[in-house]
Amino acid sequence: MSSRSSPVRDTDVISVQETESGYVSGSGSESSLPEIHFTKPHLAFLNRQLQFLEPQDILRWCITSLPGLFQTTAFGLTGLVTLDMLSKMKLPRPQMVDLIFLDTLHHFSETLALVDRVRSRYPLVNLHVYKPDGVDTADEFARKHGEQLWKTNDELYDWVAKVEPAQRAYRELQVAAILTGRRRSQGGKRGDLDIIEVDEVGLIKINPLANWSFQQVQEYVQKNNVPYNELLDRGYKSIGDWHSTQPIKVGEDERAGRWKGQQKTECGIHNPRSKFAQYLQDQERKKREEALQKALNGLKIAV
Repeated sequence: MSSRSSPVRDTDVISVQETESGYVSGSGSESSLPEIHFTKPHLAFLNRQLQFLEPQDILRWCITSLPGLFQTTAFGLTGLVTLDMLSKMKLPRPQMVDLIFLDTLHHFSETLALVDRVRSRYPLVNLHVYKPDGVDTADEFARKHGEQLWKTNDELYDWVAKVEPAQRAYRELQVAAILTGRRRSQGGKRGDLDIIEVDEVGLIKINPLANWSFQQVQEYVQKNNVPYNELLDRGYKSIGDWHSTQPIKVGEDERAGRWKGQQKTECGIHNPRSKFAQYLQDQERKKREEALQKALNGLKIAV
């Protein structure tokens, strides 16, 4: 998937090099095929059709239809259900879906312990772990970016801890499509979630359990003995970094414990990338202005 052209277009013009048969196949070496993309009508049609399918059927469609398919996960309950469903499909190695885990270096110890249990339970699944660039521990992160960056500059924290590692993973692993654990019942911006989405640079996002409630997810976990985060037994429902996650009260939205007291509902990974591009440009402009002001102040002192 390339960021140079839009994946969703109203019309498509596909030019194909002529072959002896007059057609192009994926095995042809001389002929070129278009990159993966959906027209708007096609995307709408697929969403209408897939919304009536069970998650397992959606996953089967993804595996047979989307190259470069990965699952991104923070080992939340929905992601674990997706992983378990995939494991029961008995897929051959070339069709197995690898996992991408963004280790922000600020996860709960219970989350990291769960990662080890998942590795043991699903030994055939490849797990790719990505950390903030240039650091391996929370202490190193603090030395590089300052103490409690999530308080002093939460947008910068989202960028260095989550968004940049995610983009690096997508680039290095040649990710074209990802399975997410988002559901409509989680509320907020997720309330009108489609099964298939395409972001502004062409990454295809599939939400196979978009139609499921928390109760359905929980029932699947119990019935299939899926390993889960121990914090769920202590009042947590949506679990992220330790500094921005709290237990919730009875009757509260599932993600009410995330960024409690803030307007924020997403960590940045599922926000438009242009938002962070603009943010980084603003940060760079601010640095240049501060450097210029400092230089001007130096000139005044010299005079």
